[in-house]
Amino acid sequence: MPERLDRSTETYGSFVGRLKPANIIDQYELLLEDLFLIRNPRFKFIKDHVSELEQFTREYAVGKSLSECGEWFYFPWNRTCAHYLTESEHLEIRTARNREIIKKDEQAALYGLRVAYAGLSVGSHGVATFALMGGGRHVKIADPDTVSPSNLNRIRFDFLDVGKKKTDLTSEYLYQLNPYADVESFPDGVSEANMDAFLSDIDVLVEETDNLEMKIRLRFEARKRGIPVIMATDNGDNIIFEADRFDLDRNAQLFNGAIGDITIEEFRSFPPQELPRLATKIAGPDLVTIRMTESLLQVGKTIYSWPQLGDAATLSGVAIAYALRRIALKQPLTQQKVEISLDSIFDPTYADGKTERDARRAEFRRAIGLP
Repeated sequence: MPERLDRSTETYGSFVGRLKPANIIDQYELLLEDLFLIRNPRFKFIKDHVSELEQFTREYAVGKSLSECGEWFYFPWNRTCAHYLTESEHLEIRTARNREIIKKDEQAALYGLRVAYAGLSVGSHGVATFALMGGGRHVKIADPDTVSPSNLNRIRFDFLDVGKKKTDLTSEYLYQLNPYADVESFPDGVSEANMDAFLSDIDVLVEETDNLEMKIRLRFEARKRGIPVIMATDNGDNIIFEADRFDLDRNAQLFNGAIGDITIEEFRSFPPQELPRLATKIAGPDLVTIRMTESLLQVGKTIYSWPQLGDAATLSGVAIAYALRRIALKQPLTQQKVEISLDSIFDPTYADGKTERDARRAEFRRAIGLP
């Protein structure tokens, strides 16, 4: 996490002298101009506001130099020292363009929502999108993996990040966007040993893990605690979204009943060939795209793993952030499994292909042993 200048024990000069940053970023005058314009919207159409801005800056600084205003943070991962507005002012300028789509009290509710993200492939898009909207000051992130080259078709890192921990890269992004954030990382992923710590003091769980047992175990634990769980699954260019509203019903079946009243013991007793069928039940066999069904049958034969696309991963992030917003604002949110389909929106012949899609999906179900 970043180190914050404590003015009660250290000056800015000694702070910089001690840390010896490779870079110093100080755009405080630009930040103040943005703050001025946000608070004085009449200048949107009056471009001559030099004297008013100068007066605003003088009154803001109260006789201090601008370097003594706001907060300074040092980011050790890139040896950068940066100058930020105070937390409330920082949130004000960051969310100014949300208004009035998101009201002031609603923005506060988004910022206060405590979210845990398990899995940072698709999950990283949810983290980033909700943070961009000014949501989730308190965040927990868990993923045991490092970035691999094949991840880079769908997550917003680059080849300089290959081999780095996904939790590190995600937390660095969150802190640089909002250094006042409280980010707790679980770089070894979620396990039985740390699950209680991961799920404690959160409002919502975003579950995007690849581990089928962990998907089930996390929901059992979330249900005990009355924590809602949301999940977005890539589906070709589309996604499948689902919410388990354990906050509304602590007796609800996992995955809205898709796999019945399964227990962890029963899951562990399943033979390996049963697991693809179980995963397909969870995802939604009647919603899977045709190319995805064809691909799933080739995993371990002609392709190494199931395909995932960048547009679907990005769309998942949008759906996750939107759902988090509705939960934060206590607005109704669908609990059933739903498809968000770009194909149905942009392909004018999509409706004509329903009969063929149904037939191909039926073939897929038979191929993996589903009724």
